[in-house]
Amino acid sequence: MIQNPKPQKFIVPIGPQHPALKEPGHFEFTVDGEIVTSVAIRLGYVHRGIEKAAEERNYVQDLYLLERVCGICSHIHATAYALGVEKLAGITVPPRAQAIRELVAELERVHSHLLWLGVAAHEAGFDTLFMYSWRDRETVMDILERLSGNRVNYSANVLGGVKFNVDAAQADAIRRGMDFLEERTHHYYNIVTAEETFLRRTRGVGTMSADQAEALGTLGPTARASGVQRDLRIDSPYAAYTEFPVQIVTASAGDLEARFVVHVNELFESYRVIRVILDNFPPGEIEVRMPRRIPEGETISRVEAPRGELFYFIKSNGTDQPERIKIRTPSLSNWASVSATAPGHKLADMPMILVGIDPCFSCSDRSVSILPHDRQSKLWTWEDLRQYGIEYYR
Repeated sequence: MIQNPKPQKFIVPIGPQHPALKEPGHFEFTVDGEIVTSVAIRLGYVHRGIEKAAEERNYVQDLYLLERVCGICSHIHATAYALGVEKLAGITVPPRAQAIRELVAELERVHSHLLWLGVAAHEAGFDTLFMYSWRDRETVMDILERLSGNRVNYSANVLGGVKFNVDAAQADAIRRGMDFLEERTHHYYNIVTAEETFLRRTRGVGTMSADQAEALGTLGPTARASGVQRDLRIDSPYAAYTEFPVQIVTASAGDLEARFVVHVNELFESYRVIRVILDNFPPGEIEVRMPRRIPEGETISRVEAPRGELFYFIKSNGTDQPERIKIRTPSLSNWASVSATAPGHKLADMPMILVGIDPCFSCSDRSVSILPHDRQSKLWTWEDLRQYGIEYYR
C-alpha cells in the first residue's frame, strides 16, 4: 500500500522584476496546488530617501521635491505639504487659490482613476479596455498641461496659494473635456458591471467586509468598496471642499467588482464637482506672501489622495528648513488587505487582488523592518516578526 507523502509547502516568488509588476516589489505566495494559503510582501526596492532629503532643503525647494513622491499624485502631495506649512506660518490662502487647488486635485483624481482602470484591465487580460481608458486619459492630461504647462508634475501650488489662474477659455476647455469623459465613463461602468468575462475575474474575488477593512486600516476606494464611510474631503474638509463639497461613494460587496464600481462612480462625482467649481469660482487673488522662515512648531496635514488618506507631519525649528517631515501614504496602509484577502484564492487571481488596492510601490517605501542579525536571510511575514518581539510601525 502506497501512503500519501507528507504535504510540503511550495512557495511561488514573484518580483522584484517581473512582467506582471509595473514597479519593483517582491511577493512570496505559499500555495497548496493552485490555492494560495499565505502571502509575504517585501517592499523597499525604490526607497529614495525623500523624507531625509527634505530636511536638507528649504521650504520652497521641498514643495517641488515632495511632488515627486508619486507622479500620479504629485498635486495632492504638494497640497498636503503646503497646507501644513501655511498652518505653521499662520497664513490664510485666498478662496480663489483654494478653489483652484480643489479643481486640480479632482482633475488629478480623474487622471489617477482612469490610469488605474487601464492597469487593472491589463492585469485581467482585457487590453482593449486598457487601451481605451488610457486613450481617454489623455483628455485630462491635456487639460492639466494647458493649465500648468506640465502633464505629470503640475507644480500648481506655491506656499501661500497657487501658481496660475483659470480664465474663461480654460474653463470652457475643461467643461468640454468633462463632457467627453463622462460619456466615456458611462461606457466603462457598463463594462465593469455587465461584461461576463470581466466579472469572472472580479465578482466574489478578494472580498473584504467592513469590519475587516476597519481592522486592517484600509483607506480610500479600497475601504469604501467594503462599505466604510470614510472620506477626508467630507469628514475633515480642506482647501475649498467646504464651499464645493463632494458626496461620498461607497459599495457594500467588498470584492474587486465593488472596487471597480467605486472608482468609476468617483469619476462621475469628480466631473460634477469640477463643473460646480468652474461655475462658481470665487474672485480675488491667487497668492499671499509667505515668510521665508517658518515659526517653530509642529503640525499634521491630512488630505484625501486618489488612493485614500495622505498624512503629513511637519516640524519646524524656526529656520527656513524643516526639522522633520514624515509622510504616511495610503498604499502603505492598504497592503495589509492583500495579505488578508489573498488566501483561499487561486494563484491566477493574485495579479487582480494586488492591483485592486491601486498600489504605488514608490509611495509605500517609507519604512524599514529590523531583523535579528542571524535572521536577515529569511523573508518574514508580520506574524514572524511578532514572534521575535518586532512590531511593524506605519
